Amino acid sequence: MKHLLPKTFYVLSFFLLISCKKNETTEVAKSTIAKNSIEYASGLSIVKQEGYSVVTVTNPWPNTNKKFTYILKEKEGKVPDSLQAYTTINVPLETVVVTSTTNIPYLEMLDVENKLVGFPHTDYISSEKTRILIDKGIVKNVGQNEKLNIEQLIDLAPDLIVTFGVDNNNPMLDNLKKSGLNVMIQADWMEQSPLGKAEWIKLYGALFGKEDKAKELFDKIVESYNQAKKLVAEKPATTTVLYGSMYEDVWYVAKGNSWVAQFMKDAKSNYLWADLKGTGSEGLSFEKVLDKAKTANVWIASGSFLTLAELEKANPHYSEFDAFKNKSIYTLESKFGATGGTIYYELSPSRPDLVLKDYIKIFHPDLLPSYEFTFASKLN
Repeated sequence: MKHLLPKTFYVLSFFLLISCKKNETTEVAKSTIAKNSIEYASGLSIVKQEGYSVVTVTNPWPNTNKKFTYILKEKEGKVPDSLQAYTTINVPLETVVVTSTTNIPYLEMLDVENKLVGFPHTDYISSEKTRILIDKGIVKNVGQNEKLNIEQLIDLAPDLIVTFGVDNNNPMLDNLKKSGLNVMIQADWMEQSPLGKAEWIKLYGALFGKEDKAKELFDKIVESYNQAKKLVAEKPATTTVLYGSMYEDVWYVAKGNSWVAQFMKDAKSNYLWADLKGTGSEGLSFEKVLDKAKTANVWIASGSFLTLAELEKANPHYSEFDAFKNKSIYTLESKFGATGGTIYYELSPSRPDLVLKDYIKIFHPDLLPSYEFTFASKLN
């Protein structure tokens, strides 16, 4: 008998270990099997479970294989041991700090802008609705993205700071975490699909317990976008398009797999650099651009120019393009909020359907005769 207890103990321990491993495996399997609610965004996954959601952010910045996993825990939710190693965020949030103007429309669309307590460089925000909160002192200016005021953030004690990284060297993120602040990395800016960018509203739906509302809003945007595409489905892409302008001594054109190029493709235009592989932009000399795009029908200029005279003053050689001579130049960056923030930068990622309609109005004006530009302006 004296040898029975140790043997029984070892056998019992063995079965307990197997049982624990089995439970952990089951929990991980449940997270894998449950359906990801994201359809278009390539860098976001949201898997809802009973009492919590698993959020995964991949491709957070260029040239990295890093990914971040977050557990959004509901009030009575229980997170399995197998997921305890990941950052846990209690939801729904009561207070939040975001660091990109592209996040502001998501909050407003979900009617949770009153949960915003801080933003870096608040002058960049254009929306009248959120500017009222800034003017009332409800939303505090918390510094700049690279130099957030950590002491002020500690005093504000937001439930979450939603921010972004630009490369593998992010000392500010490390300092925020060391200060005991909850931080989430998001990467909507890395998405190249217009609908993929807009789908990040679902992240905010999950953070504020408004998943159904976020899905409803996004589905309407998808429907609106696809309806706009149908307008030009049978139209040939005959309008040749030049994009961009000089920055110092370099002309940056959008590559063929970029967000901008996708809009021009969906709007049925002949974008002259559509065959340039990659995302982002390519720096070219003025001479190379002039050689290829001198006879382009339409020029979509980057920058906040309002008139042809302003454009020519910036660079007299711009007048050599036929689009300049024919007064066929547009910009989407010339409309501003009360304190100088560019409306296009803030709103366009969340409303790609309106961007597409602007492009269709430019390239096929007969199809949207009563539509008024949301972002675009023709240079006078």
